[in-house]
Amino acid sequence: MIQYLKRGKPAAAKADINAQVRATVEGILADIETRGDAAVRDYSAKFDKWSPESFRLSQAEIDACIAQLSEKTLADIRFAQTQIRRFATIQRESMKDVEVETLPGVILGHRNIPMNSVGCYIPGGKYPLIASAHMSVLTAKVAGVKRVIACAPPFDGKPCPEIVAAMHLAGADEIYCLGGVQAVAAMAIGTDSIAGVDMIVGPGNAYVAEAKRQLFGRVGIDLFAGPTETMVICDDTVDAELVAVDLLGQAEHGPTSPAYCITTSAKIAAELPAAIEQVLARLDTAPVASVSWRDYGEIILCDSDEEALQEAERLCSEHVQVMTRDPDWYLQRMTRYGALFLGHRTNVSYGDKVIGTNHTLPTQGAGRYTGGLWVGKFIKTHTYQRVLTDEASVLVGEYCSRLCGYEHMSGHKEQADIRVRRFKQPA
Repeated sequence: MIQYLKRGKPAAAKADINAQVRATVEGILADIETRGDAAVRDYSAKFDKWSPESFRLSQAEIDACIAQLSEKTLADIRFAQTQIRRFATIQRESMKDVEVETLPGVILGHRNIPMNSVGCYIPGGKYPLIASAHMSVLTAKVAGVKRVIACAPPFDGKPCPEIVAAMHLAGADEIYCLGGVQAVAAMAIGTDSIAGVDMIVGPGNAYVAEAKRQLFGRVGIDLFAGPTETMVICDDTVDAELVAVDLLGQAEHGPTSPAYCITTSAKIAAELPAAIEQVLARLDTAPVASVSWRDYGEIILCDSDEEALQEAERLCSEHVQVMTRDPDWYLQRMTRYGALFLGHRTNVSYGDKVIGTNHTLPTQGAGRYTGGLWVGKFIKTHTYQRVLTDEASVLVGEYCSRLCGYEHMSGHKEQADIRVRRFKQPA
């Protein structure tokens, strides 16, 4: 039997907020569409108190940011980027162009072609999310994107040195100190000073996420992102403190971040509320994480792994930590999630920052139909065909003519018929 010992607020409680966000973003996008750079500058001054002579950082400014960092900091950034580059490269190598002769004289194939330009948004207002530069800029460059531009808002009134260094070391071709909807709009729409791109990627707050949603179609995007979600599936092989740490580690992202504990251990279910309070007492981010847990935290006690799997599939969380006797049991059976973290030795933070997998993942149930950001998101698979002989063209053409006739599409039918007439050998 499944017992819901603590329930969170339903997502519908945020509907009014979303309506306000939508309207605000619509207005900003329309203004930037009309006034371009002037509007971008006005919104940057209004929201970020930032209006430099140029939002694009010069090489001297980039070098100055890097010079502020210790060798240890730079080495740590390089280590993380090495892990992410290594796995992204393996993923890229798994994508093969194909060409095959499907019938005598009929050649079909596809080519994997990187996008020409991508804009990467790196959040940096509340937290300077250095890792987002690795996950977006570096992954795009490994995919082969020719032009990768990166935007991040000012942090403490100036470009964040760590973010700038990460962008540069990841291979960004242009770096801008520009945040919020105005950054996303400038990259997607284009202005006199910022050439538009083909795709926008990267996480952000509700306004950034809504801007990407409204711009989708005009440009590609990676995902429709909502608040960060985390889930821990556990049994009595771990303790309540470890579970509490792993739940609150993601709840600190924001006050609407769901955190689910699905457990087959009555002991953990009973001890977890007190463990949450004990861990919150040592976290600087407790004012945020505590609200998230209070409003959106859940404790679900299950009798079996099968019941736990049922709940995990229903909730379809962005991050799923599996800390059970046999984590691979879930790996083989789970189909709806963003990313899996298997066993008690790893955790979501490893994936967020350094281990090599990408941290831009589907939220709000999107794991039902998509995975997260990876090199394949920056690559378009385009098909082609070639017919080598008259005989092959006639063979396909006769079938095509009849099929077009069934559909009453005479123009399509004539495309086939003219080739049959020209290439068919007299009897």
